[in-house]
Amino acid sequence: MGFNRSHPARREPEPGGMTDNPAGEKTPRTKSMPKIKVGSVAGFLAVVPHLLGFLPERSLVVVGLDSARGRIVLGFRYDLPDPPDPGRAREIAEHASGVLGQRGVGTAIAAGYGPGTLVTPVAGPLRAALGTAGIAVRDVLRVENGRYWSYVCQDPGCCPAEGVPFDGAAHPASAALTAAGLDVLPGRSSLAASLAPVAGPAAEAMDRATERALRRAEELVASAASGEEAMRLVVDAGRAAVREAIGVYRGGGAITDDDQLAWLTVTLADLRVRDDAWARMEPRYRTAHRRMWADLVRRAREPYVPAPASLLAFTAWQSGEGALANVAIERALAADPEYSMAHLLGQAVDAGLPPSAARLPMTPEEVEASYAVTERAGSGAPSPDAPPAGRSGGRPASRLAGSSGRRSGGRSSARRSRGRSARRRSAGRGSAERGSAGRPSAGPSPARRSPASPASSRPSG
Repeated sequence: MGFNRSHPARREPEPGGMTDNPAGEKTPRTKSMPKIKVGSVAGFLAVVPHLLGFLPERSLVVVGLDSARGRIVLGFRYDLPDPPDPGRAREIAEHASGVLGQRGVGTAIAAGYGPGTLVTPVAGPLRAALGTAGIAVRDVLRVENGRYWSYVCQDPGCCPAEGVPFDGAAHPASAALTAAGLDVLPGRSSLAASLAPVAGPAAEAMDRATERALRRAEELVASAASGEEAMRLVVDAGRAAVREAIGVYRGGGAITDDDQLAWLTVTLADLRVRDDAWARMEPRYRTAHRRMWADLVRRAREPYVPAPASLLAFTAWQSGEGALANVAIERALAADPEYSMAHLLGQAVDAGLPPSAARLPMTPEEVEASYAVTERAGSGAPSPDAPPAGRSGGRPASRLAGSSGRRSGGRSSARRSRGRSARRRSAGRGSAERGSAGRPSAGPSPARRSPASPASSRPSG
């Protein structure tokens, strides 16, 4: 069962040392990206949790390899159907082979984590689908209780019936990846908990701060000579706050003041503020941006979660942090099931788009100009079907929440939740789990372009 696989550990350096090559691609080696070489199944299994960011359970992990060098190109994870379902197993297999084929991957290895009753019904269809697609299968494994079994190897001397014991955490590859900054959480639930909303006194403080932010918006509106000027004042103040916050986090700092955080969350609900922030998400600062959006997601009150959560998903995708992108998308859709940016981020990652697709074809200045053109044409007002965000009708909070980029058709949250286990829920670091193009109905320009939606790689629908 020997094999020789090597891949770079994908760690984001600090801004000064950023590479333009995104995580998940064949990134050139740097001092911060050590080359980790594994030559055994045990070594491969030691690497998998570091790719995901957590220990997989009842999961199927599929990893695409560079056929020439054996380097990992991408990886993604599915929930195992429980109870087993032949239709869902075929869907998983076809999706996996389709994603690998679209990325031009010629070799794959897969590992199912859990009992044979759950892994075996998926392993067979996966091998068949990969073979039909012309993708070489290096191995298909089952992992449970510190042992692994192979569905490919039939040699009892290599792969005995009782399985092969291994200790992934003690493997040198695991130690090297941990030292490179690729830590492993106990499970996906731990990752979700890292973005859970604050509770107790912190939540009460944010409630009060959000009320003050809404009153601040009302005061700006009251000081304006016209309705158009009123929203411009709020939007301009929101954009200024976003610029200041980005500068703080890029400088290594953080915002802890409740009023500043609340003002950001309230004004980001307007598409003009959100898209200005989106256009500023330069990949070389992605680590700082992830910290900022994660802070806002945790502190935002429920009606104001979708914008920062979607921006966090985008920056996580830029970084090859697929599991984090998934959790952020789920937070956005839990708050607003029709939020278009979150849906399209999910669609793009489901299609296997790599982090390199997270381009920013519009500058903040172009975003602002495109909205100005749209507004002069009379089509730039916030959506009238806004969620009221817990406020009475007609108040500025309602109008801000109304600009939140809700979907105007397409895949619904119910459809998105169906068959969730037949999609990659958490491909981890360096993988193409979820990514984003923009949604035309949420875009900032007369052509309805969102700042990160290249027409060449945007998923349909």
